[in-house]
Amino acid sequence: MEQFRKLLAVSKGIVVFPQVLKAGFFIGGAGGNGVLLSRGIDKSWSSPAFYTMGQASFGLQIGAEAKELVLVVMTQKGLEAIINNQVKLGADVSAAVGPVGKDLGASSTTNLDVDIFSFANNAGLFIGASVEGSILDAKDDWQAAYYGKSVTATDIVIRRAVDNAQANGLKEALRAAEAP
Repeated sequence: MEQFRKLLAVSKGIVVFPQVLKAGFFIGGAGGNGVLLSRGIDKSWSSPAFYTMGQASFGLQIGAEAKELVLVVMTQKGLEAIINNQVKLGADVSAAVGPVGKDLGASSTTNLDVDIFSFANNAGLFIGASVEGSILDAKDDWQAAYYGKSVTATDIVIRRAVDNAQANGLKEALRAAEAP
């Protein structure tokens, strides 16, 4: 949890998927819906932009699981790739499983060539989760429904052209999660 807090405190943004479902029988898939928030120059969090994630897999596999997934976006490149739609994690931007190590400090993250760290909630404990090959895509119809007009992810998380007071609880939770 300490590594997560340190990374979050120096991140460019975060993508939160409250539930990602994964199932497979030789051919598998995973997916879920979530929100992207970016950090401003003043360290404040933007309103959320809605996203969907999908992943396909092949090989010897059988079973199903549900988990919470958090992607901590460390670089401007990673944030822009997500905002510009249909980014493939591991191909278009580098993705690493977090936590990286018990001695990771916030200052060391700028020396890593990683755009996004991924964490999954497993029985109340966030652990590393592979997201290689996952595709993220904005849900423009959800943005319009939530904000009452047609807006893009760029309008929401970069230009901050819209806001919805219903997101204040999420923004406060992120500020609290950054605190040591």
